[in-house]
Amino acid sequence: MSVWEEMAKLIAEIPPHIVGPERVHFLGNLIGKAPDILRKDMQEVVHGWLIRMSQNEASDIDVGGWGCAGKVWYRIHGVKRPDPDSRVLSLEETDLLLLNLLTDSQREFLFEHRNLDFSYTFEADGRTYRFRADMYFDLDHLALNMRFIKGEIRPFKSLGFHPNVARALSLIHVKQGLTLITGITGSGKSSTLDSIIDANNQSVDAHIVIIGAPIETVHKPKRCIIRHREVGRDVKSFKEGTIEALRQDPDIIVIGEMRDPETIMTALEVTDSGHKVFSTLHTASAVESIDRIIAEVPPIEQERVRNRLADVLLCVISQKLVPSLDGKRVLAKEVMLSTPSIKAAIKNNNTSEIYQMIAESNELGMITMEQDLRRLYLERKISRETAMNYANNKRRMAELLSTV
Repeated sequence: MSVWEEMAKLIAEIPPHIVGPERVHFLGNLIGKAPDILRKDMQEVVHGWLIRMSQNEASDIDVGGWGCAGKVWYRIHGVKRPDPDSRVLSLEETDLLLLNLLTDSQREFLFEHRNLDFSYTFEADGRTYRFRADMYFDLDHLALNMRFIKGEIRPFKSLGFHPNVARALSLIHVKQGLTLITGITGSGKSSTLDSIIDANNQSVDAHIVIIGAPIETVHKPKRCIIRHREVGRDVKSFKEGTIEALRQDPDIIVIGEMRDPETIMTALEVTDSGHKVFSTLHTASAVESIDRIIAEVPPIEQERVRNRLADVLLCVISQKLVPSLDGKRVLAKEVMLSTPSIKAAIKNNNTSEIYQMIAESNELGMITMEQDLRRLYLERKISRETAMNYANNKRRMAELLSTV
């Protein structure tokens, strides 16, 4: 009997009167009692989809829920489309396949919170496949997105940072300060952060604590002790993980995301205590990143946060993955280093002046997103239209392109 026939038998056990999310709960109970051989066969179905991701250079996979219409979808070089060769699945079939990926405790968390962030790893063909996953409900059925985590870490030198920026990111040269890697979802923030971590891991004897939700790349210790602490598994929250890290004698603390006021305040305090801290934000520019941090806290706290941020902020790297002329994507970035004039602009609530300061400080290693898009256009890596479409400041982009 095929795996699909076995799954159909399980689905047929759902009483007709059980509807809505209770059907998914019922399937979860059935999965817990299913034979090991069936569970393994069901895993192999999903593993086949995930291996195909690697083969077709996909960054993401989506499956399940009403939104996928029974198909398996892949994002390849920024474009998301259904796999024309995938089997059309029923909602209950995808519910079963997705529930089968989870542990009992993960299923309980999913049912209670209606969303679960987790990492997923399996071995096949002599290699390890690792993914960042988010499972959630879509009209009473389960849906899943998985991001493929490539085993190879991009060489730090390939990011093209100015020597001043490279020194700021290195523990050898700068022992403390807050560096932010920012961009929208899918802009390559994690890849850039992994490259920075790896560069320090290869060049200095130290202790790095990484707090992630979930942990994506697992770094092998080279010259550094590297701790990986996954929120919900190894630690309760970003805030608690950051506070606990202070008692673990770290040199570098990596906070996967500054997603709430408590984490932001904790990150600033930890940096102020003399540590080197890296984190990410979902913002498109250096100025927006600074404004977002200040706006996240209550008005009564904003003056204090503004002053502390000005004191501890070291570098902001804002990036985008831009469609290139070869049909793939290329990295465009804005880089800000915290100079005395930029610190003063933050403290005096004059952040609108910072963009021009970045634009006029190329010799220090700073560059605006528009200047970097112009560079990519001149190097014939992207089109003029793409440069305009991905610019934060369209007027400034038009001015820069008018001179070439």
